[in-house]
Amino acid sequence: MVPEFIYLASQSPRRRELLDQLGVRHELLLPGPEEDAEALEIGRPGESPTAYVQRVTGLKLEAAVARLKARGLPAAPVLCADTTVARGRTIYGKPHDAADAARMLRNLVGGTHRVMTAVAVQHGNRRAAALSVSRVTFSPLTQGELAAYVSSGESMGKAGAYAVQGRAAAFISHISGSHSGIMGLPLHETAQLLQAVGFLR
Repeated sequence: MVPEFIYLASQSPRRRELLDQLGVRHELLLPGPEEDAEALEIGRPGESPTAYVQRVTGLKLEAAVARLKARGLPAAPVLCADTTVARGRTIYGKPHDAADAARMLRNLVGGTHRVMTAVAVQHGNRRAAALSVSRVTFSPLTQGELAAYVSSGESMGKAGAYAVQGRAAAFISHISGSHSGIMGLPLHETAQLLQAVGFLR
């Protein structure tokens, strides 16, 4: 019997919007106060950005599946994702504050960086994962433009301190890869994973 919905273990409103775009009904499966979700995102010394984003996504999925069982919820596929911005081997996570956001953006503007989104889905004993890698080129910004963007508040909570679907789109001169992947959930790969675990036909 094919489930009527999936669980999304993410607080990202962008991922919810993208699942809606696919026509996938979903319910949130978020960590409780007893879970230290941020601890899952701690990097390891010398870890490559690709290894990092795949490992973190796997850990998030394991935690979400355990959460599903502990809460005694109805069985349905569980989907997790994590997005990482990197230039070379340097990972640019979510900024701690405005100064950190400005530092990240100064390192990214005027060049090309990678945006990697790993996705993992589990339904029963079936598990599937995929990685989307895109390249984003930022045009040079003046100090005033950079400061104005940071002061808008859009940087906070975003890997790399920017949102491709927001004001930062004005600074992006070229994208190679998946636009939805840069937003946080690559739709092509996600649809394939949901097919692999028997949710989509």
